[in-house]
Amino acid sequence: MPTYTVSYSSRVNAPAAVAYGIIADYRDGHRHILPPKYFRNLQVQSGGRGNGTRITFEMGALGYWRSASAEVREPEPGRLLEETIPAERVLTTFLVEPAGEDACDVTISTTMPQRAGIAGSIERLTTSAFMRRVYKEELGMLDRVARSRVAR
Repeated sequence: MPTYTVSYSSRVNAPAAVAYGIIADYRDGHRHILPPKYFRNLQVQSGGRGNGTRITFEMGALGYWRSASAEVREPEPGRLLEETIPAERVLTTFLVEPAGEDACDVTISTTMPQRAGIAGSIERLTTSAFMRRVYKEELGMLDRVARSRVAR
């Protein structure tokens, strides 16, 4: 089955280590960057920080909420974190790249299966637009949380 990828990048006004630390911390950090109108009920099943963490959560779109179980890996600790939803063949990555001493660029990308035909093409267009809105809001929340942690 073919796949497609949706990505969004933004500058975070905090050191890369701070931003990555928030993303990788599913017990205290990550839950604070998830827009509540799109995500709820994040539960850590095992682990809690980075590689080996297993989570469940609900994601909402158009008034419909679906549950998912994800596994976390860190192919490049401190730089690249992956969340995989094996049942749906969905992979979301968080790439954190330093942009000077006090800032970093963060990219969230999701690769997912695409259905065949016109229905798949329409789904790809609508899902891509929706996911970019979600990621824009999520990265805005990451920026706010990261800046507040640096200010402490």
